[in-house]
Amino acid sequence: MILIIDYGMGNIHSVQKALENQGGEVLVSDKPDDFRKADKLVLPGVGAFGDAMRELHKRRLIAPLLEETRNKKPLLGICLGLQLFFEASEESKDVKGLGLMKGRVKKFNISSDLKVPHIGWNQIFDFNPACPLLKDIESSAFVYFCHSYYPAPAEKSVCAAMTEYGIKFASLVWKDNIFGVQFHPEKSQKVGLKIIKNFVEL
Repeated sequence: MILIIDYGMGNIHSVQKALENQGGEVLVSDKPDDFRKADKLVLPGVGAFGDAMRELHKRRLIAPLLEETRNKKPLLGICLGLQLFFEASEESKDVKGLGLMKGRVKKFNISSDLKVPHIGWNQIFDFNPACPLLKDIESSAFVYFCHSYYPAPAEKSVCAAMTEYGIKFASLVWKDNIFGVQFHPEKSQKVGLKIIKNFVEL
């Protein structure tokens, strides 16, 4: 069973539908006890870093999330959900992240005619071929983005795919049982659904 963590800030319906479409048995919950019942966890997210961390604290979801991640359950973070994996963000400088990965989240500072937020289709490349989420995904495949901030991992080894938007940034991170995508696989059509299927089949 796949638990979608409901902390009031996720694009939950689309993520749930995509997981179910690819064969996942899904539970949407904000109850800490349900974390132990799940085989996999999904942390979606739309909104601001600080608000998201405050909601996770308020609902007492951080301890069970960290515990089950330490127990090696696969965890997928999507967009803001991925950003919460890191230690801090320029969006909310006084708020600590989950600290599942070393590094910070930075705001695009692009001295060109590119618009921020970065919205629309873009390519993922420089794959780590060992990453299970990238099984049968072609390098330079297009996926859908909508974000103003991007992850800057301190450990380059966690960067499983990159994207170019004024700068080159990590658009997919992977460390052991922890996976994060800056793009929205649930909105990325065939490629995104295949990435979701790969997660379901872990």
